Amino acid sequence: MTLPVVTPSQLRSDFPEFGDRGVYTDSQINFWLTVAYKFVNALRWGSSLNIGVELFTCHNLVLEKQAADAASFGGAPGVAGGPVSAKSVDKVSVNYDTGAGADPDSSHWNTTVYGTRYKYMIRLFGAGPINVSGSNCEGFGLSGAVVWGGQQFGSN
Repeated sequence: MTLPVVTPSQLRSDFPEFGDRGVYTDSQINFWLTVAYKFVNALRWGSSLNIGVELFTCHNLVLEKQAADAASFGGAPGVAGGPVSAKSVDKVSVNYDTGAGADPDSSHWNTTVYGTRYKYMIRLFGAGPINVSGSNCEGFGLSGAVVWGGQQFGSN
């Protein structure tokens, strides 16, 4: 199975919120797409690989934007922070139930909606069984093809 590689144009089409080329440059998007293809497991994601790659990339683009914004105001770029749970201006205050959208096992993935979607989908794609094949597995009683989601990825 060969999928087309995600390009900055495709990412912007799928996620128009990253359409500002002055803020989200092709170079920056390509950097994170390259990283994503190294970390998103193609065997697990199958034909949905590019969805995982895009979510991984969008998550990191948001974190990079937050760091750049902090630096532009004299702050230290890259300082980690969690979701805002309360905010007030003058007599108006807003509180959010940050636990409702946060997964306690997802650490930094909780810091963006793209990260929470990515982590949710990782669990979906990693939840089922996977059969391991090859001559190294025969001693464990394992043989046959690697099967995931009805697709065959390899055989003896």
